Amino acid sequence: MLDIVIEARRASLAPGMDVKRILPFRLRRMVGPFIFMDHAGPVNFQPQISSSIDVLPHPHIGLSTVSYLFGGQVTHRDSLGVEQIIRPGEVNWMTAGSGIAHSERFEDPAALAGGTLEMLQTWVALPEKDEETQPSFENYKTGQLPVFTDTGVWMRLIAGEAYGLKNTVKTHSSLFYLHLVLDKGTRFALPQEHAERGIYIAKGSIELSGVTYTAGMMLVFIKGADPVIFARESSILMLLGGEPLGERHIWWNFVSSRKERIEQAKADWKEGRILLPPTDNSEFIPLPEDKSRPASGPAPEVLS
Repeated sequence: MLDIVIEARRASLAPGMDVKRILPFRLRRMVGPFIFMDHAGPVNFQPQISSSIDVLPHPHIGLSTVSYLFGGQVTHRDSLGVEQIIRPGEVNWMTAGSGIAHSERFEDPAALAGGTLEMLQTWVALPEKDEETQPSFENYKTGQLPVFTDTGVWMRLIAGEAYGLKNTVKTHSSLFYLHLVLDKGTRFALPQEHAERGIYIAKGSIELSGVTYTAGMMLVFIKGADPVIFARESSILMLLGGEPLGERHIWWNFVSSRKERIEQAKADWKEGRILLPPTDNSEFIPLPEDKSRPASGPAPEVLS
């Protein structure tokens, strides 16, 4: 029934900003089209250190970034000129395609003073035919994301289709992404219409076939399995998956079906051919030095 259990590893995005990194994992690079997943927080910040945790402008190709908050707020700026504050329950969906740069900054003193930041970011690899699509950005408000409730169950569809739910979030391939809250003692089954499916435990613990799994773990299931999970306590889960896209190479913030495209993206960033956000262009993250790993290896210093 279970294909693999992935335990989150610690990664650092900036001083004072450590995250739990779930994907990619050396034994399981992707779940459906999802190739990257970070869970930041919950972390309390003092306003005077907010700038030290900012994620400076950095590039992406060949993917869509999906940002989703449990708490706090983040300001997104990108090379299209978009400036967007994302708040809990909303979705920031940025398609990098042929190349984009963006930053994520923590600028609101009211949100930081005694507040709690908690954010999930995933990357969705693009199908080969869409890898060089024009970059785009959309913010989806909570009212655009359907919610389903039942006894002991609350869930919001972030993107895709599952359990008869569908929304207007634009995707490029068949997938599902759900925020699920289960009360203690609730049983719940995964959707069956997708080839690859995973559960990330953001909070709490669940039981499957007599084994308990705790926060920071992702359970990935074999195709055709029909698992029913049991919430041992009140739990927050992220369900995701979809149809596999085939092999992808990932290096730093670049994803592609072709190694040579990764090399081109490295040169484009180094030579300034990927534009910085026009309202956030005084600093940026330089291309990392990485002489030991090929472009298809685990990403060095992967950023959101």
